[in-house]
Parts: sequence; C-alpha cells; structure tokens
Amino acid sequence: MLTLLEIIKRTTEFFEKRGIENPRLNAEQLIGHALGLKRMQLYLQFERPLAEPELVKIRPLVKRRGEREPLQYIIGSTEFHGLTLKVDRRALIPRPETEHLVGVLHERFIAAPPTSVLDLGTGTGAIALALAKAFAQATVTAVDRSPDALALARENALASGLDARMRLLQSDWFAALPAGESFALIVSNPPYLSDEETKATQPEVKDFEPWVALSAGPDSAVALEHIIREARGRLQSGGLLALETGIDQHTRLLALAKAAGYAQAESLRDLTGRDRYLLATV
Repeated sequence: MLTLLEIIKRTTEFFEKRGIENPRLNAEQLIGHALGLKRMQLYLQFERPLAEPELVKIRPLVKRRGEREPLQYIIGSTEFHGLTLKVDRRALIPRPETEHLVGVLHERFIAAPPTSVLDLGTGTGAIALALAKAFAQATVTAVDRSPDALALARENALASGLDARMRLLQSDWFAALPAGESFALIVSNPPYLSDEETKATQPEVKDFEPWVALSAGPDSAVALEHIIREARGRLQSGGLLALETGIDQHTRLLALAKAAGYAQAESLRDLTGRDRYLLATV
C-alpha cells in the first residue's frame, strides 16, 4: 500500500512528463482536493498509507490534469481578492493580473469610493464582485454577451451574498444598457489576444477556456478600442475607465483615448513590470 507522500511523488513525476508547470504544487493541490485535506494537513500525513477508495477519488482528477485541463476547472473554484469563486468552462479563469487591477482601483478610490460601477465582459463575475465587496455603497452592473457566463456570475453573486447590489445584464458591451445611463467607474478585462496569439497559448488556455473570452479576432485590440470609444459617453464627470490590456498595445490605445476626448490617460505596469493596464479619466 503506497503512502500519501509516494502518491504525491508519482503524481508529480507524471505531471512533469506531461509538461505541466509547478508539477509538485499541482499534485499537492489536486490530491488535497480529492481527499478533502488542506496542504498543511497533507504534510502532516505523508506517511499515511492510502486505501483503494482514496486512490479511486484521486485517479480521475490526475488523469484530467494530465490531459492539461486547468487545475481550477478540476477543483471547481479559485480565490480572487478575498472571494472564493466557482469556475468552470463557461468563463475565463480569473488571473493574478486582473486581481492586481482590482487592488489598484481599491487604492485609487479609497478616499472617495464610486457609487456606480460597470464591469464589461464579467465572465465569472470576479471584478464586479470584488469591487462590490470593496465599495460597500456602490451599485454594480455586470454585463456579458454569453448567457452561460452570466449564469455563472449569478451563481457567484448569490454564493458571495453580494447579489442584492448586483445587476446582471446580457449585453454585447454597452448595447443593452439603458440610454443615458452613466457610471463613476467602468472596468473591463476584454479579449485582447488575436486569433493567432490565442492559438499559441498553453493547452490549458486554448483547449479549455472559452475562445470568445480570449481572442478579439484577427486584430487583438478591436474590443479594447470599441470600449474606449463608447465608454467616453458613459462616464460621469471625473469618472474613470480601467482596462486590462495586452502588453504591446499601449501606444495605440493611449493615442485613441486622447483622440476620443479623455482628459487624461495613462499606462500602468503589472507585477512583472510590463504595461498591462490603461486608466483614462473624463
């Protein structure tokens, strides 16, 4: 009978052969999930033999990860800015870069929080829910053109207890919003890869996450440019547009923001030092 540590080591070796990044961490998280144990609990039970019923729980999950299905989809959840979100193939998995943007916005508005927020392309609802939690007086509108993604966002809103301050709306960007409605903060993590760039991503991304949430089409900046143009007329005086972008798009996007009439636009870098966010004010 193999011990827990031996199973972790064998799983790590299997993941290494499959080209999975951080194979030991993946092995520990997946096995811990299968057994209902936190990582520290795993460490305290390394010498415990695993019975066959426990191995039966582990094997199918290891097989799925070996086929490069994202760990978060297998586990069914991810942590995001203090929230535990349900994740599945209906929407993009929230990234650390997006979480960092939420932190930037929290700091920017800490003295005078916005009372109205619009999240475009909400997916899991990660940004909308994190901002609703951060800004307790704000009403938050979250839109997505995918009914499946919107259903997932609704599940997360209910689970987080923030649904009373959330309006979820199926819309292709601004299209279904009431005429004349404006916001203090508009934020979006839209598709900002081209089709070719999406094809070059890791199997976890291109084979499992929804293509429409990744690729903007042949031109990687088309969704960003549409949002920049349309958001100008949807922002209240002094309002802010905050976008997560590709790292090589900022010269083009800053020029567009200036031409669209924003009072100020700036690039901010992500945690790796690359231009990742565009902030524009009216």
